[in-house]
Amino acid sequence: MVKIEYVYASLILHHAKKPITEENIKRILDAAGVKVDEIRIKALVAALKEVNIDDAISAASQVTPAISAPAAPTAAPPAEAEKREEEKKKEEEKKEEEVAEGLAALFGPT
Repeated sequence: MVKIEYVYASLILHHAKKPITEENIKRILDAAGVKVDEIRIKALVAALKEVNIDDAISAASQVTPAISAPAAPTAAPPAEAEKREEEKKKEEEKKEEEVAEGLAALFGPT
């Protein structure tokens, strides 16, 4: 079962521009009345050291809607620019998958 309150505690600390440490996460969880699992906290802090939270948030907010209006016809971009965009998208998708795998390893499948 996913312990989303641990992630929320991390986001609160990030938003408050406080360091995401085991002690700070534990304080937030204690204040919320959550039973604290020290091992989960250690794993979360270790995993988040490698994550740029601002990038992860912006990547999550850029999810494309399932239904969209057809785009107006425009001039086709040069092939080189299109190729760079595709590579960038693939790289972003790979990073998102790595983050998702890391969180799944910490908290188990949803």
